[in-house]
Amino acid sequence: MKILLFGCDGQLGTHLNEALPNVAGVEELSGYGINDLNLSHLDRLRQVINDEKPNLIINAAAYTAVDKAESDVELAAKVNAEAPSVMAEVATILNAGMIHYSTDYVFDGTATRPYSEDDIPNPESVYGSTKLDGENAVLMHCKNSLVLRTSWVYSMHGQNFLRTILRLAAERDELKVVGDQIGAPTTTRALTDASLKLVQYFMLHNGFSETVSGVYHMTCGGETSWCGFARAIVSASEYSDTRVLDIPTVDYPTPAKRPAYTVLSNKKLFDTFGISLPDWEAALIECMQEE
Repeated sequence: MKILLFGCDGQLGTHLNEALPNVAGVEELSGYGINDLNLSHLDRLRQVINDEKPNLIINAAAYTAVDKAESDVELAAKVNAEAPSVMAEVATILNAGMIHYSTDYVFDGTATRPYSEDDIPNPESVYGSTKLDGENAVLMHCKNSLVLRTSWVYSMHGQNFLRTILRLAAERDELKVVGDQIGAPTTTRALTDASLKLVQYFMLHNGFSETVSGVYHMTCGGETSWCGFARAIVSASEYSDTRVLDIPTVDYPTPAKRPAYTVLSNKKLFDTFGISLPDWEAALIECMQEE
């Protein structure tokens, strides 16, 4: 089987790019990163997919600058919505499948219990809206597809919350972090391990049938606030003496509105594929021990 991976140099894509060649049955992996292909160039994207002729497309690329997207709407829409639409259209023409990653920010955060896949999205940011448009395009144009919503993704590489907190903790005696936004921090390693099982399922069953295709939530277990996440990071680091103070969202205004609660239920993922991810605290410790 041949896999075409977009976003191979991003946080998640880097791990996928390393792990996919080790999956039995994957004979060829072609990876495209930001320096290889600008996803806003849709004609070039279409040409690349047609030339590669993959059996499975994995899209781990996205416009993820949440605040910048508020003023960069056109580019965010091209990368997060129009590019996945092209991928899905060509995948169907080639009789290929597709795995596409999305976000908890498709929800408005007003829930009081974990969101299920049946809950109606209501994004309140350009980033969330364009990601939702991408989801809908993939599902409309490629019936042999999975859309995987995840949240608060991080690793020991790239730009992310974990690395920011470690940098700031090394510079300051005290950090102030928002404490009234709740979600599930999720490592790229946990996402990769779960994704490889879906790739194996795809090969074993020769695709994702109509009964399993669709949207799934894929996050680490449990929940915490950004402040709780920061405290756990600092506690597990060499900067454990740094104080982490809880502040409300109103004290940290941003161009894009953040949802207050985006914990996602992973029940459908487990019931359908038997896949579960570790609790966020255990995944954090494992992640920090990688370096």
